[in-house]
Amino acid sequence: MKTTWWCSRQTSWRLLAGMAIGLVLSSGASAQKAPAAAAAPTVAAPVAAPEVVPAAKPAPALPAGSTAQPGWNVPPKWSDVELKPQYASVPGRETNVLLEDKGQWWRTVRNGPVTFYGGILMLVVPTLLLAFFAVKGPFKLHGALSGKLIERFNSAERVVHWTMALSFVALSISGLILLFGKYLLLPVFGASVFAWTAQVMKAVHNFIGPLFIFSLVAFFILYVRDNFFKSHDFIWLSKFGGLLSAKEIPSGRFNGGEKVWFWLSIVVLGIVISASGLILLFPNWDSTRELMAEANLVHGVIAILFMAASLAHIYMGTIGTQGAYQGMREGYVDETWAKEHHEMWYNDVRAGKAVQKPVGAAQPAAGDD
Repeated sequence: MKTTWWCSRQTSWRLLAGMAIGLVLSSGASAQKAPAAAAAPTVAAPVAAPEVVPAAKPAPALPAGSTAQPGWNVPPKWSDVELKPQYASVPGRETNVLLEDKGQWWRTVRNGPVTFYGGILMLVVPTLLLAFFAVKGPFKLHGALSGKLIERFNSAERVVHWTMALSFVALSISGLILLFGKYLLLPVFGASVFAWTAQVMKAVHNFIGPLFIFSLVAFFILYVRDNFFKSHDFIWLSKFGGLLSAKEIPSGRFNGGEKVWFWLSIVVLGIVISASGLILLFPNWDSTRELMAEANLVHGVIAILFMAASLAHIYMGTIGTQGAYQGMREGYVDETWAKEHHEMWYNDVRAGKAVQKPVGAAQPAAGDD
């Protein structure tokens, strides 16, 4: 028993001793590997070169009185956006244009020379006409009224003329308010009243415009036959119709001045103002914004010239010439008036060569004794 216990004990001690020796050997090996790892050379990571930032361009110099802030308005970049077509999924003309510079140009011209010089013209022309009337008075008949009437205009001619005239007046008033209203009406009546008035005038202008165009076409068809120039018309024009000599120059149904007005107003001005007006009235006709800006300026300039010239025509057809207004209102003129103002036409009527006919003695109006 003693021998067995001793052998067991001896075996345990041997196991403990072996374990201790193993621990000592393993710690020594670790100590040898650590210096080797520490001594291994290290490779440094590559250092990136510093990024070169380009120097900022100085802000463009601002003109005197400019309210632009340097750093906010950058003309070169906005110009690139304006000139380069952009992408747009919506089909149509100019749908891919982000910026359009014609609007500012249109505003400058419209609110500048068109308004300024147009306003001066619309003041000067009536002033000159009133001054002429004050000095010369109306053109009166030299002889006494005969009491015999000649047809001057038939019903169709008068209806077309008055349709054109009344629509022209409506377009003129509404157009003048739209062009000059913010300078004349806005300071007096305020923004609210002027805004309402401008909206109404715009609607009037848009709806009366096509009626005026239709009346121009009808007027041309009815009156062109008697408005072709003849040799005696150039004599009339060269002597200003006897305006300076106080002696009427013989003429046909329409004199040289009236024929010039027909071709200038009905044909030239009428075509231009109608075409430009239709472009503005129907923007869905695939028009570009640049075309509409140009059409608006052309429309405004031609309208001002049309109105200024029409004032002279209205003057001669009303207070400027005795008996002229009655001819367009009632359709008849006295034989004395026809002989003095349109002698050639009067002779054709008497000879039966003209469409118009004499109607005999004037009939008293209802209520006259």
